[in-house]
Amino acid sequence: MNRPNDDMSLNALVLLALGGLAVFIAYRDPQLGQALGIGAVVITVLVLLLKGGRQ
Repeated sequence: MNRPNDDMSLNALVLLALGGLAVFIAYRDPQLGQALGIGAVVITVLVLLLKGGRQ
């Protein structure tokens, strides 16, 4: 049985884990953290552009 909330919960958990890892890496190495931040912004913009008007 696959409910939409289960998928959202899993996605949220993965995103929080990756976000925490990125914060830890940025704390340990500021230059690498800056590169991760720029990469995250670029990926976010691309996802929003590809998603278009769909919700």
